[in-house]
Amino acid sequence: MKASHLAGQTCTPCRGGIPPLGSEEARELLAVTPGWELTENDTQIRRRIRFETFPGAIEFVGRVAELAEQQGHHPDFGIHYRDVDLILYTHAIGGLHENDFIMAAKINELADG
Repeated sequence: MKASHLAGQTCTPCRGGIPPLGSEEARELLAVTPGWELTENDTQIRRRIRFETFPGAIEFVGRVAELAEQQGHHPDFGIHYRDVDLILYTHAIGGLHENDFIMAAKINELADG
């Protein structure tokens, strides 16, 4: 699977009742989402992105927020001056779902494009 394949997909609603991805599946998807790392015992993914200015970081967060609303899948944000921390996991299942990697790939396109 390629990052462009993930970025071209749309997040599907996850209402719970399904198991989260296992570590092996998560690592396979992580391999095509550069810049992200597994955290919290492989139940979350995280990326820190540094911007040249504080306004640049805030503008990026706004674009990610718009994307999250379109996709119905929302990351956790941390803003530390010029650094933006993003954490993705599927709250309804308490772990990772393919949606998290779809969002990571889409966020990478915003950050790197």
